[in-house]
Amino acid sequence: MVTIDEFKNILLFGPSGVGKTHLATAIAYAATQQRIKTKFITAGDLMIQLESAAATNRLANYFKRTIGIPRLLVIDEFGYVKFSETQANLFFQIINKKYELGSIIITSNLSFTKWKEVLNNDEALTTAILDRLIHHSHLINVTGESYRLKQKREAGLLDISAK
Repeated sequence: MVTIDEFKNILLFGPSGVGKTHLATAIAYAATQQRIKTKFITAGDLMIQLESAAATNRLANYFKRTIGIPRLLVIDEFGYVKFSETQANLFFQIINKKYELGSIIITSNLSFTKWKEVLNNDEALTTAILDRLIHHSHLINVTGESYRLKQKREAGLLDISAK
């Protein structure tokens, strides 16, 4: 895959339910079919694993094994959970360790202007993260109506009419 071979990132943005995770999963699957080592994880689960590794003095091993080995790292659902100061700093370390050494796919419901709120309102850290992510990346804004809500409405199970 050219994007992964060139260490480019893919950032998928859009509202909930428009298919960002589906697209990220499809790209990750295609990568695995080409024998590219891939790690798929939600941002929330990533933070839980990082904090657990830090608490047991295994952070360096976690970074090496989970972040360093896969050529493609997919972080799903960035923006649904706000990070503490420690978590924001750990997230920076992940982005920094992957920068120009692998590819990252991030799905998010937030525009870049809102990322600072997730990253403990640390403007310098947010800027450093975005600088590294955007430098070699494809930015994709996924638009449309939530597929889940659309299915429920078409089945007559959801009435969101203007009143």
